[in-house]
Amino acid sequence: MAHHDLTPPLSEAQARALRVNDTVTLNGTLYGIRDATQIHMFDRGRKTRFDLKGHALVHTAPNVRWVGETVAHPTGYEPVCIGTTTSDRMERFTRPLMQEYGARIIIGKGGLREGSAAAFRDLGGVYLAVIGGAAALETTWVEQIEDVDLDDLNPESLWKFRVKGFGPLLVSMDSHGGSLYTEVNQAARARREAALASLGVKRDS
Repeated sequence: MAHHDLTPPLSEAQARALRVNDTVTLNGTLYGIRDATQIHMFDRGRKTRFDLKGHALVHTAPNVRWVGETVAHPTGYEPVCIGTTTSDRMERFTRPLMQEYGARIIIGKGGLREGSAAAFRDLGGVYLAVIGGAAALETTWVEQIEDVDLDDLNPESLWKFRVKGFGPLLVSMDSHGGSLYTEVNQAARARREAALASLGVKRDS
């Protein structure tokens, strides 16, 4: 296990250097994306003006407040609560995000599935886990909403955050086939089988 302080954009080699159970703290640019954003990008043919190559994207639809455009708030938006949402329903977008836009890191809750694991392996990427209920803490890591695209989808716009000390986050899926979610699932199944056996419950083969 190792800790990595990273400032995206990252190279493929940097992404492949991250291993399950490592921790990561991000600084600089972080993009926020959610279901509607990706549906419009990949199902409805919309494009973003942002260059996502080598960057990290967090699954979020942030709670923001319109305060008007100022030096402190160049987009006019002030972050109120930047919480991370569950990733599983966005499983199908991992590969196109990496293949078409060059994303390297996906951040979310609850993990992703085999399709994403294959994309991380093939293209060089990782999944970083956020603990549920940490939205208030995450918000303190966001210094500013620097820009926003596809804002007609608000709050599921494509957000460009400037972050400082965003983490530590846990590498829970890596580019070498490692997945904490697979390990936990296998361990849970083994414990269930052991518990059933101790109760004399016979399982069909």
